[in-house]
Amino acid sequence: MTFANMITTFAGAFIFPFLIRLCWGKMCDFWGAIGGWMAAGFIVGTTWTLNHGVPFMVQSGSAWIDMAWAAGIGLFVASAASGDNIKKGFVNAIFAIIGGILGGFILSCLG
Repeated sequence: MTFANMITTFAGAFIFPFLIRLCWGKMCDFWGAIGGWMAAGFIVGTTWTLNHGVPFMVQSGSAWIDMAWAAGIGLFVASAASGDNIKKGFVNAIFAIIGGILGGFILSCLG
């Protein structure tokens, strides 16, 4: 993996949890339940297109890192930096890791 690929992968991984933390709650507060659906469509759809369509995230070798890992770890780090409950965030990070592993395994079985 080249240095440029490392930078774009890091940027793609950063954008997803950043937009979740910045926009998702505000959209839910402003539009209610439909705001959550809109946030899911806009945030996840846009970042998926950037990360896999452009592609920002470069997949190489046997390790496969995807957006679930980026969201879980990124949101955990943001919560820890803002002084939130780290124990609660650690549980979420563990489930994000499990979800990423499970998703990667299922995709490797299908393709």
